[in-house]
Amino acid sequence: MTALMDKPPEAQPLPSPYRLGSGDMLRLGAHGMRTRPLRAVLSALGIAIGIAAMIAVVSIPASSSKALSDKLAALGPNLLTIAPGMTFGGDNATLPTSAVPMIKRIGPVTGAAATGKTGATVRRNDKVDATETSGLAVFAAEPDLLGVLNATIHSGKWLDQVTSRYPTVVLGSVAATRLGISQLDPARPTQVWIGGQWFTVVGILDAMPLAPEIERSVLVGWQAAKDRLGFAGNPGTVYVRAKDTKVESVRSVLAATANPEQPNEVDVRLPSEALKAQRMAEQSYSALFLALGGVALLVGGVGVANTMVISVLERRREIGLRRALGATRRQIRGQFLAESVLLSGLGGLVGVVLGIGVTAIYALSQHWPAVLPPEALIGGVAISAVVGAVAGAYPAMRAARLTPTEALA
Repeated sequence: MTALMDKPPEAQPLPSPYRLGSGDMLRLGAHGMRTRPLRAVLSALGIAIGIAAMIAVVSIPASSSKALSDKLAALGPNLLTIAPGMTFGGDNATLPTSAVPMIKRIGPVTGAAATGKTGATVRRNDKVDATETSGLAVFAAEPDLLGVLNATIHSGKWLDQVTSRYPTVVLGSVAATRLGISQLDPARPTQVWIGGQWFTVVGILDAMPLAPEIERSVLVGWQAAKDRLGFAGNPGTVYVRAKDTKVESVRSVLAATANPEQPNEVDVRLPSEALKAQRMAEQSYSALFLALGGVALLVGGVGVANTMVISVLERRREIGLRRALGATRRQIRGQFLAESVLLSGLGGLVGVVLGIGVTAIYALSQHWPAVLPPEALIGGVAISAVVGAVAGAYPAMRAARLTPTEALA
């Protein structure tokens, strides 16, 4: 009996440490953010600004590109223009009056029409000083011009075979704005003063990005310009439409066709190339702003790292207590890393919302379709999470290295 009583009891196995799951880590991280909401908001703000800048920089050029594509699709990238260049002696050349009929004989050409500068000036009325021309030019225009340019009428109508013989004009969109004419009322005709005589405004055109010179022009009928404004009849600019697949072929023969005697005095252009060049310039600016967005994101990451380091210093007692109660280094490290990722992720989400808002507002102000690339939106959140993980790595390891006695001292 004594031997049995002296026998020590069997040692009980120690319980295995409790493993915290991913959900537990996220809850602990969120608790750290809730206890210091103002600091969390200010830290996430840097990330949000960086992500918003990057989203806007990617989305706004995408919206611009979509608007440009729509314009090219509506106006057609197959528009070519011909203008007189310079003579061998350095003087201004002229196009022969036969240029348009000759160009129309080219097989792949689907349409051609010309404008010619009259030299006259336009004023809102005869009381305006003769020097106040508002930077507008008066051009003679052929009836086919509207169809060749794929232009649309904002108000009124275009010059036809009848009205082009009388003192009537059509205003480009910019010309109408500068002259203070926005709408036309058939019951109350609107007139402008051109070359010492009144001309009735019969139409206003919509904007034409591929022919901006028309936007700033006052267009008079070809015959009326000859009869009333002393127009000689030589084309100043010829607009040509060609089949899409034959644009370059037509371009190569236009100069010789328009002026067989002096083809070197003819300037042939493809207006869509100017829009594409403008798009390339916008992309260079986009790269600059993207770099600035990256800098803002880097600053935001440094702010998160600083916040997490301070958080570790302020919560040493909490760390020591958790370590004393059995929390492992891995669990402590996971807690602070989760808090850093959540903090940055919150900033990323706010940044994506801000970027969407900025893109939508700017696109609407420019009358563009708002384009939001999905990869940019998803990438914004992913980048913010990566920044949070990198920024929180050192503070998390520092917290995990603290022993219970050091933390509670």
